[in-house]
Amino acid sequence: MVDDQLHPDSRPVEEQLADLRHRIDSLDGELLQLLNDRARLAQAVGEVKKLDGSPVFRPDREAQVIDRLKNLNNGPVLNDSIAPIWREIMSACRSLEARLKVAFLGPVGTFSEQAALNYFGSSIEPLPCTTVDEVFRATVAGSCQFGVVPVENSTEGVVARTLDLLLQSPLTIVGETSLLVTHNLLRKLPSREGIDVVCAHPQALAQCQGWLSQNLPHAERRAVSSNAEGARLAAENDKLAALAGTRAATQYGLHVVQSAVQDEAHNRTRFVVVTRPECHTPSAPTGHDCTSLIVSVDNRPGAVHDMLVPLKRHGVSMTRIESRPARSGQWEYVFYIDLVGHPAQDNVAAAMNELRAQCSFFKVLGTFPLDVH
Repeated sequence: MVDDQLHPDSRPVEEQLADLRHRIDSLDGELLQLLNDRARLAQAVGEVKKLDGSPVFRPDREAQVIDRLKNLNNGPVLNDSIAPIWREIMSACRSLEARLKVAFLGPVGTFSEQAALNYFGSSIEPLPCTTVDEVFRATVAGSCQFGVVPVENSTEGVVARTLDLLLQSPLTIVGETSLLVTHNLLRKLPSREGIDVVCAHPQALAQCQGWLSQNLPHAERRAVSSNAEGARLAAENDKLAALAGTRAATQYGLHVVQSAVQDEAHNRTRFVVVTRPECHTPSAPTGHDCTSLIVSVDNRPGAVHDMLVPLKRHGVSMTRIESRPARSGQWEYVFYIDLVGHPAQDNVAAAMNELRAQCSFFKVLGTFPLDVH
């Protein structure tokens, strides 16, 4: 245990620092031993899981571990630091059982890659894909266990292609994570002079349109498959610039010509984690869960109102509702709904059963822990 005598004393500074560093080194050794003890227990858990084919990754279990530690924490480590620290510990332990293969919108250096690392930790086998469609195809085909895709942005709204693919595919949502997205102007040269083209994903271009109009009004805005792809192109041509994160700047050797050029300072993107249903055991309630649905109702007066009545009757909160064309060619629409709660809760189950009875189409996309860490 670390005692309370940690304040400066009358000894020379060098002596005090040497003593404190020695104590830190000693604690680091103890921590390493404890981490290895934890890893051995994780390996034992993996052997037990093999007996009944339980999945390696349980997002509900990992959420419960983090919640418990945050409740136990009495500082000075901030609660906001608990989740990233323990996600890396759990990722390293999990990789001893099996290294998860995770697909994301690539190439390397995208915010989608960062979202995957934030959610699973760095001990994964990454699979960069050129499009969101390819992420879904790889996950459906079993080329990877999980896919990470952007679903909405706080500035520009939903990612329509992701919603359409969630409707069409058999995949289920098992988790979510969100990132504070900071777009930087990246280039081979350290100035804005001579930029003819700015390359980025269409969402990034939209999120930075005000800054671009004011500062680079004559530059062409060229949409590409991802921000990292824009950075790759900018690394090959000094007339091109990209909008991307600092990870992409490092990856492709670019200068950050201007930081944080997005029009909204608090620009966040939400990502969902998808997998094949047969690879996932339904999550247990964690106390902060989301249930995602896609529904459709007959075209009659008051149909949408009636669809929402069961939620009000049973006290179930709805955090999101989006409409999208059903792609049937008949001017029909489906609604994407996020509910707060888990179907194991009586009120949520009752509301969902009543809602299902009113719908001509009803699909549960998944139930998963909310990203509250």
